[in-house]
Order: sequence, then structure tokens, then C-alpha cells
Amino acid sequence: MNRRFASHYALVDGELRRNIVIEVDATGEIVAVIERESIDNMASVEFYPGILIPGMVNLHCHLELSYLKGAIAEHTGFAGFARAIGAVRNNYTREQRLHAASLADSRMWQEGVQAVLDIANDDLVMEIKERSKIEYRTLFELFGLGCRAIDRHIELADKYTNADITPHSTYSLQDEVFKSCCKANRSTISIHLLESSAESELYDGSGSLKEWYDHMGWECDFVGYGSPARRVVESIDPNRNVVVVHGCRATSDDAALLDNHFAKGATWALCPESNRYISNDRPPVDILRKGGCRIGIGTDSLASARSLSMIDNLRLLSDIPLSELLTWATKRGAEALEMEHLGELAVGKRPGIVVIEDVDLHNLCLTPESRATRIL
Repeated sequence: MNRRFASHYALVDGELRRNIVIEVDATGEIVAVIERESIDNMASVEFYPGILIPGMVNLHCHLELSYLKGAIAEHTGFAGFARAIGAVRNNYTREQRLHAASLADSRMWQEGVQAVLDIANDDLVMEIKERSKIEYRTLFELFGLGCRAIDRHIELADKYTNADITPHSTYSLQDEVFKSCCKANRSTISIHLLESSAESELYDGSGSLKEWYDHMGWECDFVGYGSPARRVVESIDPNRNVVVVHGCRATSDDAALLDNHFAKGATWALCPESNRYISNDRPPVDILRKGGCRIGIGTDSLASARSLSMIDNLRLLSDIPLSELLTWATKRGAEALEMEHLGELAVGKRPGIVVIEDVDLHNLCLTPESRATRIL
């Protein structure tokens, strides 16, 4: 038997429309999107106060790090965070790690997350992801200037459905292995990019990363590209599907370079809560919007965020129109992962249905009390 859901507003075709009824069949597929002058007297309709949206797509997460919630102080800065995570990550048992990941996965589902692009260093939590109601895509990331081969990561990814490999960033892999990794990837490439000024400074031969690498005796064979963004476009085929993460120090030139190179444009996965947590920073939203760039939303990990709530991240971008924010968190993420069945309240889709409650419906903005709850 079909079910029908209605609310004050619903996100349809990128707009917040009034008095929309969503009809769904027993498989979860949307069979009708009905716009009415009034829904007050409709029979057999489940009414929810707030805004109906499709299930959200978390475009950047590290589920395996959920055990580090609260273990690293806020506002340590990029270098301080990197040092801290190395110091504490071995202080927890396997059981603690699995329990924390299971709880985080369950909460993300309850809070309306339908799909996740998850970045992993090992396969400890793969069983949790494989039995989850959330649709995961896992990328095993290559990391380290001493990393010289991709074979181990390929073997790991080949063990699982919807798994692949990806480079960690433009500052943590030598040139040959970076290119080999991108070429071997068969799905979506995800790269941490320009999270801090130290990354750009490295290519200029200065900054904290340069000092650290010199201290450790590590040489970089990739700084000749001139910039992190230039390295990405000169290393990856323009027809590939690419997600770049964070981008806090991206310039308009960086954004244009990436957008012009990739046939579909790169998708920027913004993680405002993580940026706030680590460096009290903010993604370059104005630059990206002005450049017409594609934007999605991620949560990063509980090592660098108070929660994995997509709504908490959207709340930090409250100066952006709510309809646009919700589109970033739904349709744009689904497009980046080429999940055509998700991301929209549209006939033929199976996106799940979520209600955002305690919204300021007069001004159409989130409040401190706003929260997302799954209803299908």
C-alpha cells in the first residue's frame, strides 16, 4: 500500500515549495509529487511539521575515526591536529573502535543521511558499512611521502563492493604514486585540498609543512607544479569524477582552474564544522558560489567535529539561502557520487524521506533547535 507524506514545505526542484504531498510505494520509490492549494483536508496523508527533503548525502566522512570523539582539543590548528591524532589514535581497543563506528552509523541514518562517501585507512569498520542501511562508497586513501606502491590498497578495495582507492592530498604523496592512484581509481576520486595555507606555501618552498618535511629529511618531487590545484589538473584526466575536500584556502583562480579542467567540474565537499573545530576557519563559500562551482556537504570525522550531523554543518552556513544549502546536502552530493536514484523528491527516485523540524518557516532558515529526523 502506498504512503503519502506532507509538510508545510518540501524541497522540490531546488526550491522550497508549499503544500507538497509525496506519494511513495512499498519499495520506497516516489510515484507522485502533488502540489495542492491546501493539504489540511486530505485523507490518508501523514503530516509532519517542518520541511520534507530527500535523504542527505554526506560527501566526506571518516567513520573509522568515530572513536576519537572529544579526544583532540578544538582550535589546535592544522599542524597541531595532525600531531594530536597521531598521538592518541593507538590508545583505543578494537572493540572501542567498532562500537563507536556502529553508534555513529546508526545516528547518521536516524538523522537523515542516505549515502556517505567514506574515507578509510583500513577495513576494520567495513562490516558495519556493509550491513548499514546507509549506502556507503568507501575510498581507501594512500598517504605518506614514503608510500611507493598502490598494490596493497587495490587488493584491499577489491575485497569489497563499492570500494576503491584515492590519494589523500596534494601534499602527502610523491608524484608517481599520486598519478598511479588516480589512474587506478574506477569511480570517484576524493582529495583533501587547500585545507590550510601550509599546503600552498609548501609549493612556494616555505611554511610549516616545508619546515616539518625538512626536519624529517623528506623531499617532495611535486612542488614544481607551482600550486596544489595545478597539480590536480595536470595529474588527472578531465573526464574523471573528482571531489575536492575543504578548500578553505582556495582562491578564485584555483576554483576556475579545476572547474574549467574537469568536464563535469569538480565538486567541492565543504565541511564547515571540521574547519571550525580544527582552525576556527570557514570554507570559501563566496568564492565558490561566485564561480558557479558545484558544492556538496560533508561532516569529516568525530576526531574533528562535535557531531556527524549534516544539519549542524548547514547551520554554520546560515547566510546562504536554505533551499540552496539543502540542495548541496542532497542533490549535489548524489550527483557527485553518480547515485541517480538519490538526492531528489522526484518521481522514479528512491531517496528516503527526511523532515527538518523546528525551522523558522517565516524566514525559511535553520534555528539552533533545528534537527533532521528520518521518516522513511
